[in-house]
Amino acid sequence: MSKDESRQAIVNRKAYHDYEVMEKFEAGIELRGTEVKAIRGGHANLRDNYAQVTKGELWVHNLHISPYRHGNIMNHEPLRPRRLLLHKREIQRLIGKTQEKGLTLIVLRLYWKGNYLKAEVGLCRGKKLHDKRAAMADRDVKRQIQRAMRRDLE
Repeated sequence: MSKDESRQAIVNRKAYHDYEVMEKFEAGIELRGTEVKAIRGGHANLRDNYAQVTKGELWVHNLHISPYRHGNIMNHEPLRPRRLLLHKREIQRLIGKTQEKGLTLIVLRLYWKGNYLKAEVGLCRGKKLHDKRAAMADRDVKRQIQRAMRRDLE
């Protein structure tokens, strides 16, 4: 596997469909060795994850990292809660924000920064069905405009 292939980001595309992202944060993530190897192989699923502040620490739940296939019996549990690493003042700010009605924390993507794996955490508000439809209509209009502009240039 080349170095560029191992540097791919794992993106939660469904989050942008279901949620409106209000604010983004960069957080470190505490992992075990076999989890890092599995993520390098692209074996992580960000669907249905959420983050919660517990006892002054930020934890992500339902972040599925498949067991490393070359791991031994000490392999990791796929759905265990994992700690996200943020500054204390950032966590305090998030506590206040998440207590507002309708706001939640979600991991939007996992990416490499140097040799460290980082998680992009988004403060999100859920979209209603009519909001999702409006966003899809806007995307369709933009796509049609781009096609028309391309045809004019040719």
